Amino acid sequence: MQTHFEQELAELKNKLLTMASHAETSVTNAIKALIDRDDELAQKVDADDAIIDHLEMEIDEMAIRLLAKAPLASDLRLITVAMKISQNLERVGDEATKIARRVQDLNQEPQLKPYVDLPNMAKIALQMLKTALDSFVNRQPDTAREIIPRDKEVDLLNKQLHRELASYMIEKPSTITRCLNLMIISKSLERIADHATNVAEEVVYLCEARDIRHGG
Repeated sequence: MQTHFEQELAELKNKLLTMASHAETSVTNAIKALIDRDDELAQKVDADDAIIDHLEMEIDEMAIRLLAKAPLASDLRLITVAMKISQNLERVGDEATKIARRVQDLNQEPQLKPYVDLPNMAKIALQMLKTALDSFVNRQPDTAREIIPRDKEVDLLNKQLHRELASYMIEKPSTITRCLNLMIISKSLERIADHATNVAEEVVYLCEARDIRHGG
């Protein structure tokens, strides 16, 4: 039979997974809005950020209450890691909102080029985030570690796209506004991959009590 503390801990994890689902959906919808030039969907992403923000606040409140009751060091790690993951998910939501706002700006002008690199970056970043969260649920530090090198893939795609867009701006100054908006979207996707990496590092800490951030 679960104790009251264990029930609250389970509730905290469930709320964190709810928040993760909202954050992942926001990123997916922001990229879909970009590809489909869908202002309405972009506006929905913007509006839904308030839900993610509210969930972060609820998780923080629950975590602070639980910290006072935690009987074991492993419980303390779980609660603090949940707070850190929640913070990263809130930032993923912020990046999705940033993308959605840039999409609305881009939709005021003709499409600059076919979108290939950005959906690819989004796919990798979302796979990283999903795998990191799965490794949290299943307590799989080895799976979490495998995610971390993938961050370099997204970094490389971001740099390549920035170089390509810089060339566009030099050759055709009329594209500058669109290029800058696309650069910001690319940077947001690169940051989402960073947040997925942060979550993976927290999973390793949770499972092994080892801090591997900053090459540790």
